[in-house]
Amino acid sequence: MRVIVIGYGVQGKKRLHFAGTDAVGVVDPFYDKADWRDVLAVPLDAYDAALVCTPDGPKFEILRHLLESGKHVLVEKPLFVANDEQILELERLARSTNAYCYTAYNHRFEPHYVQMRDLIRSGVLGRIYSCRMFYGNGTARLVRESAWRDQEAGVLPDLGSHLLDTCRFWFGHSERNFTVSAANCFENRAPDHVVIASESGGPRIELEMTLLMWRNHFTCDILAENGTAHISSLCKWGPTTFTHRQRILPSGRPPEKSVTLVQDDPTWALEYVAFKEACKAGVVTDLSSDLWLHQVLSGLGKQAIAIRSRA
Repeated sequence: MRVIVIGYGVQGKKRLHFAGTDAVGVVDPFYDKADWRDVLAVPLDAYDAALVCTPDGPKFEILRHLLESGKHVLVEKPLFVANDEQILELERLARSTNAYCYTAYNHRFEPHYVQMRDLIRSGVLGRIYSCRMFYGNGTARLVRESAWRDQEAGVLPDLGSHLLDTCRFWFGHSERNFTVSAANCFENRAPDHVVIASESGGPRIELEMTLLMWRNHFTCDILAENGTAHISSLCKWGPTTFTHRQRILPSGRPPEKSVTLVQDDPTWALEYVAFKEACKAGVVTDLSSDLWLHQVLSGLGKQAIAIRSRA
């Protein structure tokens, strides 16, 4: 499969690396060594798919051109556009031209995320009461120096999209009402620390995200009827540990199984392989998760901005 990379920033460089010999060129208006400045200038017979790594603003027009042309698309998360109808339009276009459109959430391929999903689906934990996740990095200063990143809801669409997608990956789709518990602008103009929660539609969920964690870190704690399950860190920040504790009744120290991985981040390569396989298999585009995320994040963004305006 021949691919082009659109947008040669941090993500674009990673995508180009993992595309390897599939890559036939780079599209970027600012990169002086780019093969093309505009996707409209790329001959349609030169490529089969595109890896779109641009800011949110131009995404819709780029995706519409690609999907109208029957090109498969991997687009960096979140798929944030002007309104819900644009997401539905992209889905219709992809289906009409047999193109596959996939929004990249590489954490779905994190080994311990997969292990947590499988444990939940197995039913071993019994009824799940609560899930709390924390995701933090130390990019506050870099974000503040970026005009297009330090605006509106800040960290919420960036890291919140990952956390919300993980909820859907683990627990499936359910009607949930998320609300913003806290939104702070400690160093940046836009929120750099946000907490959201849901008390309905399944287990209680609390998601905390920040740009102020100077050592990048992820944690998850799931409390359930028959035990607990925990993740500490990700492969890219390793070592990463998965722990499953089995409840003892009526009480007592639970036996536990713990697995620690020390390895390079496998998610980018695995995601690209999965994307290629889906294109080859003719998987039908389904943007229902993107529609849900767009609706939830739009509502939460308004809440976060309102909280900050009252502060």
